[in-house]
Amino acid sequence: MVRVGFPEKLGFALPAELPTGVELVPLADQLQGTVELDVLIGDPYYSRTIAKWPHLRGVRLLLSLLAGTEWAPPLVGPGVTICNARGAHSIATAEWTLTAILTMLKYIPRYVEIQKSGVWKRRFEQVEHYASLAGVPGSVEPPVLQEELHGKRVLLVGHGSIGQEIERLLAPFEVELTRVARSPRENPRVHAIAELDSLLPAAEIVILILPLTDETRHLINARRLALMKQGTLIVNAARGAIVETDALVKELKAGRLRAALDVTEPEPLPEDHALWHAPNVLVTEHIAGSTPQFARRAMRVAFEELARYVKGEPLENVVQAGRD
Repeated sequence: MVRVGFPEKLGFALPAELPTGVELVPLADQLQGTVELDVLIGDPYYSRTIAKWPHLRGVRLLLSLLAGTEWAPPLVGPGVTICNARGAHSIATAEWTLTAILTMLKYIPRYVEIQKSGVWKRRFEQVEHYASLAGVPGSVEPPVLQEELHGKRVLLVGHGSIGQEIERLLAPFEVELTRVARSPRENPRVHAIAELDSLLPAAEIVILILPLTDETRHLINARRLALMKQGTLIVNAARGAIVETDALVKELKAGRLRAALDVTEPEPLPEDHALWHAPNVLVTEHIAGSTPQFARRAMRVAFEELARYVKGEPLENVVQAGRD
């Protein structure tokens, strides 16, 4: 019998049919004493998994409900196999990404401010703002009050399950899409990260949706931000540490770049941090994957992996193969 611990609060999301040979062990947020397990299904808040770990014994497989698992190897060590929840966040995060892009291109935050003021004619403030952001000298005629996503040059940095879903949602807008991932591929063409410097200058929108690793930490630093053209929109739905925050704030304050961020470094973002009040930025508080469908979708991914584990079949979402 395989003992499987899972977050007690997610009992409602358990699948109707369980793999044979499995004993489920509900785990409270705060554990007392020790619990013997073979498999642990992690908490949606990985800080709770970290808090529970000292109370657990015998775990050989960690099934994370998250896409990012950079926090897990230092916690569990090399002897535990780690699987992520590949696919569980794809729809919600891709929808957030598309929404954030359109929100920024349509200047919705600025128009919300105008709505609150109740002064219709303030909409023409956007003409000057667009001219400054686009680097267009003088006034713009006819007045530009918003931008189109259609036909934009988009650099998609990360082409896993979420990146592929983002590409699917972008397709109706007929963008000029360039894909980048850790390893180059064909059919479709995916460029290697090593080519990033040559690809950034042409992009109008840069979407970051790749894992945080030693290689990708501060991948978008001051030097690479400087490679981007005037008015480029940076969209980060991956991990905050992929972008060098201080360098980004400097570019935002200079009016050269704009950004839509669901993740930040540091996180949570302190109340007095400059990023909150920087111009041309939208910040949401790491909410892109948080929908009513998340829990059941993530648990389904975990239990599909668990079924393979019980049957002795190869696991599909391995990010660390456990070793003795």
